[in-house]
Amino acid sequence: MLSIVPYEPKYTQNFRDLNIVWITEYFKVEEKDRELLEHSQSTIIDKGGYIFIGLWNNEPVGCFALIKKKSNRFELGKMAVDKNHQGLKIGQKMLAYAIEFSKTKKWETLELYSSTKLDTALHIYKKFGFKNVHLENNLEYLRSDIKMELTLLT
Repeated sequence: MLSIVPYEPKYTQNFRDLNIVWITEYFKVEEKDRELLEHSQSTIIDKGGYIFIGLWNNEPVGCFALIKKKSNRFELGKMAVDKNHQGLKIGQKMLAYAIEFSKTKKWETLELYSSTKLDTALHIYKKFGFKNVHLENNLEYLRSDIKMELTLLT
C-alpha cells in the first residue's frame, strides 16, 4: 500500500539515494543534482518548494520535488521510484498526487525537464496531460532535451 508523505529530515538520504540510482543508470550526476540532493532543505524547501516521499508499507520507495520557479509556476523534478517497486504504478500515483497538490495551491503551471531516453516517464507525463513546449537554451542539466508543461488552471 502506498502513502505519500511530506519530506522530513529523516528522509534526506532516501531522497538522495533514490535519485542517484536512476541518474547514474542513464546519465551522470551533474552539479545541479548534487546541489539539490545534498542540500534539499536549503535549495528546495527553504525557497518555497516541496518534497514528498512515497512509502510502500512504511518503507521509502519513491520521491519527487516541486521546485518553485515563480509564485504560480513550479517544476516537477527529482521523481524516482526504487527499482524493486517499479511496475506498481507508484510513479503514476505520485504524479497524480503532485498534480492535485498543485491544484489545491492554485498554481497555474507545472513544468518539467526530461530526456527522450526516458520513454516510460514521457509516456506517463503525456498520459497525465503534460504537453511538449519550447526548450530554452543554457539549461541546468546536460541530459535535458525535452520540456513539458501542464496547465493547472482552466
